[in-house]
Amino acid sequence: MEGIALIIVLVIALVILNMKIVPQAQAYVIQRLGAYHTTWGVGFHIKIPFIDTIAKRVSLKEHVADFPPQPVITKDNVTMQIDTVIYYQITDPKLYTYGVERPMMAIENLTATTLRNIIGDLELDETLTSRDTINTEMRAILDIATDPWGIKINRVELKNIIPPREIQDAMEKQMKAERERREAILRAEGEKKSAILLAEGEKESAILRAEAKKQAAIKEAEGEAEAILTVQTAIAEGIRKINESNPSEGYIALKSLESFEKAADGKATKIIVPSNIQSIAGLAASVKEILTENKQ
Repeated sequence: MEGIALIIVLVIALVILNMKIVPQAQAYVIQRLGAYHTTWGVGFHIKIPFIDTIAKRVSLKEHVADFPPQPVITKDNVTMQIDTVIYYQITDPKLYTYGVERPMMAIENLTATTLRNIIGDLELDETLTSRDTINTEMRAILDIATDPWGIKINRVELKNIIPPREIQDAMEKQMKAERERREAILRAEGEKKSAILLAEGEKESAILRAEAKKQAAIKEAEGEAEAILTVQTAIAEGIRKINESNPSEGYIALKSLESFEKAADGKATKIIVPSNIQSIAGLAASVKEILTENKQ
Protein backbone atom coordinates (compact mmCIF):
# COMPACT_ATOMS: atom_id res chain seq x y z
CA MET A 1 0.00 0.00 0.00
CA GLU A 2 2.81 2.37 0.84
CA GLY A 3 4.36 1.74 -2.59
CA ILE A 4 1.07 2.50 -4.35
CA ALA A 5 0.61 5.64 -2.33
CA LEU A 6 4.13 6.73 -3.18
CA ILE A 7 3.50 6.13 -6.86
CA ILE A 8 0.27 8.16 -6.70
CA VAL A 9 2.10 10.99 -4.98
CA LEU A 10 4.84 10.91 -7.60
CA VAL A 11 2.28 10.94 -10.43
CA ILE A 12 0.44 13.88 -8.89
CA ALA A 13 3.68 15.71 -8.34
CA LEU A 14 4.72 14.98 -11.92
CA VAL A 15 1.40 16.26 -13.27
CA ILE A 16 1.66 19.38 -11.17
CA LEU A 17 5.17 20.01 -12.39
CA ASN A 18 4.00 19.70 -16.01
CA MET A 19 1.09 22.09 -15.58
CA LYS A 20 1.96 25.40 -17.19
CA ILE A 21 0.22 28.78 -17.36
CA VAL A 22 1.26 30.95 -20.26
CA PRO A 23 1.09 34.65 -19.27
CA GLN A 24 -0.24 37.49 -21.40
CA ALA A 25 1.86 38.56 -24.43
CA GLN A 26 3.90 35.36 -24.40
CA ALA A 27 3.92 32.12 -26.34
CA TYR A 28 5.60 28.76 -25.64
CA VAL A 29 6.99 26.64 -28.48
CA ILE A 30 6.44 22.95 -27.61
CA GLN A 31 8.51 20.08 -28.99
CA ARG A 32 7.46 16.47 -28.82
CA LEU A 33 10.27 13.96 -29.00
CA GLY A 34 12.55 16.66 -30.40
CA ALA A 35 10.20 17.83 -33.18
CA TYR A 36 7.97 20.87 -33.25
CA HIS A 37 4.55 19.96 -31.89
CA THR A 38 2.54 23.13 -31.15
CA THR A 39 2.60 26.66 -29.83
CA TRP A 40 0.89 27.44 -26.58
CA GLY A 41 -0.94 30.72 -26.30
CA VAL A 42 -2.16 32.50 -23.17
CA GLY A 43 -3.82 30.20 -20.61
CA PHE A 44 -3.50 26.85 -18.82
CA HIS A 45 -1.68 23.92 -20.46
CA ILE A 46 -0.36 20.44 -19.50
CA LYS A 47 2.52 18.81 -21.26
CA ILE A 48 3.30 15.12 -21.35
CA PRO A 49 6.22 14.37 -19.05
CA PHE A 50 9.45 13.24 -20.68
CA ILE A 51 7.86 13.56 -24.13
CA ASP A 52 6.92 17.24 -24.47
CA THR A 53 9.43 19.99 -23.80
CA ILE A 54 9.28 23.77 -23.95
CA ALA A 55 11.70 24.63 -26.73
CA LYS A 56 11.43 28.42 -26.37
CA ARG A 57 9.52 31.04 -24.44
CA VAL A 58 8.76 33.89 -26.83
CA SER A 59 7.66 37.42 -25.88
CA LEU A 60 5.10 38.89 -28.26
CA LYS A 61 5.63 42.46 -27.10
CA GLU A 62 7.22 45.06 -29.33
CA HIS A 63 10.99 45.11 -28.92
CA VAL A 64 13.54 47.86 -29.41
CA ALA A 65 17.04 47.15 -30.71
CA ASP A 66 19.63 49.95 -30.63
CA PHE A 67 22.53 49.08 -32.93
CA PRO A 68 25.94 50.76 -32.61
CA PRO A 69 27.17 53.23 -35.29
CA GLN A 70 28.00 51.69 -38.64
CA PRO A 71 30.54 53.19 -41.09
CA VAL A 72 28.91 54.00 -44.42
CA ILE A 73 30.16 55.74 -47.56
CA THR A 74 28.00 58.16 -49.53
CA LYS A 75 27.85 58.49 -53.29
CA ASP A 76 30.30 61.42 -53.16
CA ASN A 77 32.80 59.32 -51.14
CA VAL A 78 32.20 60.77 -47.69
CA THR A 79 32.56 58.27 -44.84
CA MET A 80 30.21 58.81 -41.92
CA GLN A 81 28.93 56.95 -38.88
CA ILE A 82 25.19 56.14 -38.61
CA ASP A 83 23.49 54.27 -35.78
CA THR A 84 19.98 52.88 -36.12
CA VAL A 85 17.10 51.93 -33.85
CA ILE A 86 14.80 49.06 -34.84
CA TYR A 87 11.29 48.49 -33.46
CA TYR A 88 10.20 44.94 -34.16
CA GLN A 89 7.65 42.36 -33.01
CA ILE A 90 7.56 38.55 -33.16
CA THR A 91 4.48 37.47 -35.07
CA ASP A 92 5.21 33.75 -35.50
CA PRO A 93 6.95 32.03 -32.53
CA LYS A 94 7.59 28.85 -34.56
CA LEU A 95 9.45 30.67 -37.36
CA TYR A 96 11.27 32.81 -34.81
CA THR A 97 12.44 29.63 -33.03
CA TYR A 98 13.42 27.60 -36.06
CA GLY A 99 13.87 30.20 -38.80
CA VAL A 100 17.29 31.65 -38.03
CA GLU A 101 20.08 31.15 -35.53
CA ARG A 102 20.70 34.21 -33.33
CA PRO A 103 18.01 36.37 -34.97
CA MET A 104 19.16 39.63 -33.37
CA MET A 105 22.63 39.31 -34.85
CA ALA A 106 21.04 38.50 -38.20
CA ILE A 107 18.86 41.65 -37.99
CA GLU A 108 21.85 43.80 -37.01
CA ASN A 109 23.94 42.59 -39.93
CA LEU A 110 21.00 42.91 -42.31
CA THR A 111 20.42 46.47 -41.08
CA ALA A 112 24.07 47.39 -41.63
CA THR A 113 24.18 46.03 -45.19
CA THR A 114 20.83 47.60 -46.11
CA LEU A 115 21.95 50.95 -44.71
CA ARG A 116 25.17 50.84 -46.73
CA ASN A 117 23.29 50.04 -49.92
CA ILE A 118 20.83 52.91 -49.46
CA ILE A 119 23.41 55.51 -48.39
CA GLY A 120 25.71 54.46 -51.25
CA ASP A 121 23.14 55.84 -53.71
CA LEU A 122 22.86 59.20 -51.93
CA GLU A 123 25.17 62.18 -51.67
CA LEU A 124 26.05 63.79 -48.36
CA ASP A 125 23.44 66.56 -48.53
CA GLU A 126 20.72 64.09 -49.54
CA THR A 127 21.65 61.81 -46.65
CA LEU A 128 21.33 64.64 -44.14
CA THR A 129 17.96 65.78 -45.48
CA SER A 130 16.31 62.45 -46.37
CA ARG A 131 15.93 60.73 -43.00
CA ASP A 132 12.26 59.91 -43.52
CA THR A 133 12.91 58.46 -46.97
CA ILE A 134 15.78 56.32 -45.68
CA ASN A 135 13.72 55.15 -42.68
CA THR A 136 10.80 54.12 -44.89
CA GLU A 137 12.98 52.33 -47.42
CA MET A 138 14.91 50.45 -44.75
CA ARG A 139 11.74 49.38 -42.94
CA ALA A 140 10.26 47.96 -46.14
CA ILE A 141 13.44 46.02 -47.01
CA LEU A 142 13.97 44.67 -43.49
CA ASP A 143 10.31 43.72 -43.11
CA ILE A 144 10.45 41.59 -46.25
CA ALA A 145 13.79 40.03 -45.25
CA THR A 146 12.69 39.14 -41.69
CA ASP A 147 9.27 37.79 -42.62
CA PRO A 148 10.56 34.18 -42.98
CA TRP A 149 11.93 34.50 -39.43
CA GLY A 150 8.52 35.35 -37.95
CA ILE A 151 9.57 38.93 -37.23
CA LYS A 152 7.76 42.10 -38.29
CA ILE A 153 9.71 45.36 -38.49
CA ASN A 154 7.36 48.11 -37.32
CA ARG A 155 9.70 51.07 -37.50
CA VAL A 156 13.29 52.03 -38.35
CA GLU A 157 14.92 55.27 -37.20
CA LEU A 158 18.31 56.76 -37.97
CA LYS A 159 19.39 57.85 -34.53
CA ASN A 160 22.56 59.78 -35.34
CA ILE A 161 24.30 60.75 -38.57
CA ILE A 162 27.88 61.71 -37.76
CA PRO A 163 29.95 63.09 -40.67
CA PRO A 164 33.76 63.49 -40.42
CA ARG A 165 35.12 66.34 -38.29
CA GLU A 166 36.26 68.40 -41.28
CA ILE A 167 32.84 68.04 -42.89
CA GLN A 168 31.19 69.18 -39.67
CA ASP A 169 33.47 72.23 -39.53
CA ALA A 170 32.65 73.10 -43.14
CA MET A 171 28.93 72.68 -42.49
CA GLU A 172 29.13 74.89 -39.41
CA LYS A 173 30.91 77.60 -41.41
CA GLN A 174 28.33 77.30 -44.16
CA MET A 175 25.49 77.56 -41.65
CA LYS A 176 27.14 80.57 -40.03
CA ALA A 177 27.54 82.27 -43.41
CA GLU A 178 23.91 81.49 -44.25
CA ARG A 179 22.72 82.94 -40.94
CA GLU A 180 24.80 86.08 -41.50
CA ARG A 181 23.39 86.41 -45.02
CA ARG A 182 19.83 86.10 -43.73
CA GLU A 183 20.58 88.58 -40.97
CA ALA A 184 21.96 91.06 -43.52
CA ILE A 185 18.87 90.59 -45.70
CA LEU A 186 16.54 91.11 -42.76
CA ARG A 187 18.49 94.19 -41.66
CA ALA A 188 18.38 95.64 -45.19
CA GLU A 189 14.66 94.95 -45.46
CA GLY A 190 14.13 96.60 -42.08
CA GLU A 191 16.09 99.68 -43.11
CA LYS A 192 14.18 99.80 -46.40
CA LYS A 193 10.82 99.64 -44.64
CA SER A 194 11.99 102.24 -42.13
CA ALA A 195 13.08 104.60 -44.94
CA ILE A 196 9.78 104.05 -46.75
CA LEU A 197 7.78 104.76 -43.61
CA LEU A 198 9.90 107.85 -42.88
CA ALA A 199 9.42 109.14 -46.44
CA GLU A 200 5.70 108.48 -46.28
CA GLY A 201 5.57 110.28 -42.95
CA GLU A 202 7.41 113.30 -44.36
CA LYS A 203 5.13 113.25 -47.39
CA GLU A 204 2.02 113.18 -45.23
CA SER A 205 3.48 115.93 -43.03
CA ALA A 206 4.24 118.14 -46.06
CA ILE A 207 0.74 117.55 -47.42
CA LEU A 208 -0.78 118.45 -44.08
CA ARG A 209 1.39 121.60 -43.79
CA ALA A 210 0.44 122.67 -47.31
CA GLU A 211 -3.20 121.99 -46.58
CA ALA A 212 -2.94 124.02 -43.38
CA LYS A 213 -1.30 126.94 -45.21
CA LYS A 214 -3.97 126.69 -47.89
CA GLN A 215 -6.76 126.79 -45.34
CA ALA A 216 -5.08 129.69 -43.48
CA ALA A 217 -4.69 131.67 -46.73
CA ILE A 218 -8.33 130.99 -47.60
CA LYS A 219 -9.47 132.10 -44.15
CA GLU A 220 -7.26 135.23 -44.31
CA ALA A 221 -8.56 136.12 -47.76
CA GLU A 222 -12.12 135.53 -46.61
CA GLY A 223 -11.44 137.79 -43.56
CA GLU A 224 -9.97 140.56 -45.71
CA ALA A 225 -12.83 140.28 -48.17
CA GLU A 226 -15.32 140.42 -45.32
CA ALA A 227 -13.52 143.46 -43.81
CA ILE A 228 -13.48 145.27 -47.18
CA LEU A 229 -17.13 144.42 -47.67
CA THR A 230 -17.96 145.74 -44.20
CA VAL A 231 -16.04 149.02 -44.82
CA GLN A 232 -17.59 149.51 -48.21
CA THR A 233 -21.01 148.75 -46.77
CA ALA A 234 -20.43 151.33 -44.02
CA ILE A 235 -19.26 153.91 -46.56
CA ALA A 236 -22.24 153.21 -48.78
CA GLU A 237 -24.55 153.45 -45.79
CA GLY A 238 -22.95 156.78 -44.79
CA ILE A 239 -23.31 158.13 -48.30
CA ARG A 240 -26.90 156.96 -48.38
CA LYS A 241 -27.70 158.74 -45.12
CA ILE A 242 -25.93 161.89 -46.28
CA ASN A 243 -27.96 161.82 -49.47
CA GLU A 244 -31.11 161.27 -47.49
CA SER A 245 -30.31 164.29 -45.23
CA ASN A 246 -29.98 166.55 -48.36
CA PRO A 247 -26.75 168.37 -47.25
CA SER A 248 -26.10 172.00 -48.18
CA GLU A 249 -23.38 173.16 -50.52
CA GLY A 250 -21.46 174.65 -47.60
CA TYR A 251 -21.34 171.28 -45.81
CA ILE A 252 -20.16 169.60 -48.94
CA ALA A 253 -17.49 172.24 -49.40
CA LEU A 254 -16.26 171.83 -45.82
CA LYS A 255 -16.06 168.10 -46.27
CA SER A 256 -14.13 168.69 -49.45
CA LEU A 257 -11.70 170.90 -47.53
CA GLU A 258 -11.20 168.20 -44.94
CA SER A 259 -10.48 165.74 -47.70
CA PHE A 260 -7.93 168.09 -49.27
CA GLU A 261 -6.39 168.66 -45.83
CA LYS A 262 -5.87 164.90 -45.45
CA ALA A 263 -4.61 164.61 -48.97
CA ALA A 264 -2.07 167.42 -48.40
CA ASP A 265 -0.87 166.13 -45.03
CA GLY A 266 2.83 166.41 -45.82
CA LYS A 267 2.70 164.03 -48.70
CA ALA A 268 1.35 165.93 -51.67
CA THR A 269 3.63 168.56 -53.28
CA LYS A 270 1.00 170.05 -55.57
CA ILE A 271 -2.77 170.14 -55.14
CA ILE A 272 -5.25 171.71 -57.59
CA VAL A 273 -8.19 173.16 -55.65
CA PRO A 274 -11.45 173.86 -57.51
CA SER A 275 -12.54 177.59 -57.68
CA ASN A 276 -15.76 177.10 -55.76
CA ILE A 277 -13.84 175.56 -52.88
CA GLN A 278 -11.25 178.42 -52.95
CA SER A 279 -13.87 181.06 -52.05
CA ILE A 280 -15.15 178.97 -49.25
CA ALA A 281 -11.61 178.37 -48.08
CA GLY A 282 -10.99 182.16 -48.00
CA LEU A 283 -14.18 182.64 -46.01
CA ALA A 284 -13.11 179.98 -43.58
CA ALA A 285 -9.68 181.63 -43.17
CA SER A 286 -11.29 185.05 -42.42
CA VAL A 287 -13.56 183.51 -39.82
CA LYS A 288 -10.54 181.82 -38.23
CA GLU A 289 -8.60 185.17 -38.05
CA ILE A 290 -11.58 187.01 -36.43
CA LEU A 291 -11.93 184.25 -33.83
CA THR A 292 -8.18 184.47 -33.11
CA GLU A 293 -8.29 188.32 -32.57
CA ASN A 294 -11.27 188.03 -30.21
CA LYS A 295 -9.38 185.53 -28.07
CA GLN A 296 -6.47 188.00 -27.78
